Amino acid sequence: MDHRSALGSHRGRLLTHPVDLSALAPIIDHEPSNPALFVQALTHGSTGQTPDYQRLEFLGDRVLGMVIADLLYSRFPKAAEGQMSAFLNRLVSRESCAEIARACTLGPLIRLGKQARDDGGAGSTNILGDVVEALIGALYLDGGMDSARSFIERHWAERIDAISDAPRHPKSELQEWAAARNRKTPVYTMLGKSGPDHDLRFTVRVEIKGLGMAEATGTSKQEAETLAARQFLAEHTT
Repeated sequence: MDHRSALGSHRGRLLTHPVDLSALAPIIDHEPSNPALFVQALTHGSTGQTPDYQRLEFLGDRVLGMVIADLLYSRFPKAAEGQMSAFLNRLVSRESCAEIARACTLGPLIRLGKQARDDGGAGSTNILGDVVEALIGALYLDGGMDSARSFIERHWAERIDAISDAPRHPKSELQEWAAARNRKTPVYTMLGKSGPDHDLRFTVRVEIKGLGMAEATGTSKQEAETLAARQFLAEHTT
């Protein structure tokens, strides 16, 4: 057996780094009872090591949604369901989670395989967003809802403070613009996706029959639709 060949085939798995939990401590403001949970939360599948962060991401996504929904319900007692849903979707989006990760400088702590790291995985919106949700899942399992909620309240506070003054979401604005002209709801069509699995790019077209269309590319289908709506408004309403 050619051991050099075998080593080459597993370089993505071998060339990673240990997790510095002391650097993570000020970010999560929590002393782990089970450090392995937080190592898992920072471990990307490209390392070939198991478990990776996917199961914790699944859990953290649900915890984040519930806590943000509760905060919005209390903070905006007169807001309609549709408005709160729009706020919620914006606050829990992958892009928002990635912004939190960047503000915390989480990228260097993520365990990635060599190829994923060389491809810029530590700065990927998809990976950064996933890791924040995985950390929330780890906090929930390790310290209960209070620990997870404390992390969310601390890192999302400014975003919740600002959201009521934020402009309308481009998709909502475009839908209202079309309705005001007695047109059908805008139709969003996925045109394709490109890039490596950890840093995909999605291209979407939005069309309002008889009024026009626009295209845009983003790091998620949701972001691409938002950018396409914004582009449509820029091209057809000014």
